[in-house]
Amino acid sequence: MKTTARIKKNYHLIKFQKLVIVSILIGFLSAFLGISLKKMTEHYEEIFFHQANVNPYFYILFPVFGLSVIYFLREYLFKKKENKGIKEVFESTNSKTKHLPSYKIPSHTINGLLTVIFGGSTGIEVSTVVATATIGSVAHQKENIFRQYKTELICAGVAAGITALFSSPIAGILFAIEVISRKISRAFIISNLIAVSIAFGLLTLLKEEPLFSVNIATWHFKAIPYFILLGILAGINSVYLTKCVLFFKSKFAKIETHYYKIILGSFILSISLFIFPQLYGEGYHAIKTIINSNEIPLTLTLGFSFIGILLLKPIVASITLASGGDGGVFAPSLFIGAFLGALVASVLNTFFDTQIIPVNFMIIGMAAVLSASIHAPFTAIFLVCGLTNNYTLFFPILAACLISKYTAKMIYPNTVYTFVPSI
Repeated sequence: MKTTARIKKNYHLIKFQKLVIVSILIGFLSAFLGISLKKMTEHYEEIFFHQANVNPYFYILFPVFGLSVIYFLREYLFKKKENKGIKEVFESTNSKTKHLPSYKIPSHTINGLLTVIFGGSTGIEVSTVVATATIGSVAHQKENIFRQYKTELICAGVAAGITALFSSPIAGILFAIEVISRKISRAFIISNLIAVSIAFGLLTLLKEEPLFSVNIATWHFKAIPYFILLGILAGINSVYLTKCVLFFKSKFAKIETHYYKIILGSFILSISLFIFPQLYGEGYHAIKTIINSNEIPLTLTLGFSFIGILLLKPIVASITLASGGDGGVFAPSLFIGAFLGALVASVLNTFFDTQIIPVNFMIIGMAAVLSASIHAPFTAIFLVCGLTNNYTLFFPILAACLISKYTAKMIYPNTVYTFVPSI
C-alpha cells in the first residue's frame, strides 16, 4: 500500500513539474511571438502609413497588394487552409479530437502582419491569440501526460500573448477565463500564472512602454451620469460593429471567386482610407493624436468627421476580414471607443458646458466598446488600464463596461465569437 501511495505521489509530482516547465516554455514562446509581431507591425505600419500620406495613391495600392499577397500565401504556402479566427480556438477546446495545427503559428503571424501594415482596418490581436493558442495546443500534444490539460495549455498561450500585447497579465488571464475557457481548475491557475509571469517578466526586461502615454489625474462624481450615457452608446456601437462583421462576412461568402472579394474589398477600403486616413491599419496612430489633444473644440467639420469615422470603421474592419484579411474586433473596438468618447465629451462640453475631461472619456470609451464587443468587461477594464499604465479611472471604467455589455446583450445577445450561422 505504501509503495502504491509513493508511486502515485511521485507520479503527481512529476506531472506537476512537467506542467510548470511546459508553462514556462509556452509563456516565453508566446510572449516572444506577441512582442515580435507587435514591434514589426508598429515599425512597418508607420513606414507604409507615412508613404501613403506623402503619396495618397498608395491608399489605393496598399490594400489590394496586401490582400493579394495574403491570398497567394494561403493558396500556395498554406495549401488553401483558411484562418477562422478565435472560432478555431473554440473548436479545439470544445473537442477532444480537433487540434490547432502548427501551421497556424506562421499563418496567423504573417497574415496578421500583412493585413495591418498594408492598411487593413483591423489589428494583430486575434492573429496573436490564435498563434499563441496554437503554441499551447502543440505543447499539449507532445506528451500523454498533458492530454488532460488541453484547454489549460491553450489558455496559457493566449494569456501570455495578450499580456505581451497590452502589458497587463491580469487582462491576459481574465481574457482566457471570460472568453476562452469559462472555467478554472488548479492546472489552469498554475499554467496561466506561470505563463503570464514569464511574459510580463520579458516585457520588464525589454522595458516596454505603455501603448498610450496619458496623464490621467482625476475624475469627478458629477460626471457619473455622462459615464452611464457613454456606456449605453458604447453598447449600441458594439452591436453595430458585430452586425457589420456578420453581415459582410455572410455577403462576401456568397462570392465564389476569391479575387472578386479582394477587388471589391480593396476598392471600398481604399476609398475609405482616402477620405479618412485615420482608418488605416490598427488606427492607434489616430487614437494617440486625439488623446494628445488636450481640448477638442467641436466644429461642424470635426463633428461630421467623427460621425463618419464611427460609421465607417465597423464597415471597413468587416470588409477587411471578409475579403481575406486576418484580424478581429479588438483594435476596431478600441478605436471606436476612443472616437466615441471624444465625440461625446466634445458635444457635452460645447452644448451643455459640462467641463468634463475629454481624455477620460476616450479611455473609458475604449474599454466600454471592447467590453460590449466581446462580452468580457473585466478583460476590457484591465486591458485598457494596462494600455495606459494608469488605474485612476478604474471605477468609472467598471461602471461603463458593465453598462455597455448589458446594453449590447439586450439589443443583440451574440458576439462575433458566439454567433452560430443557421444552416
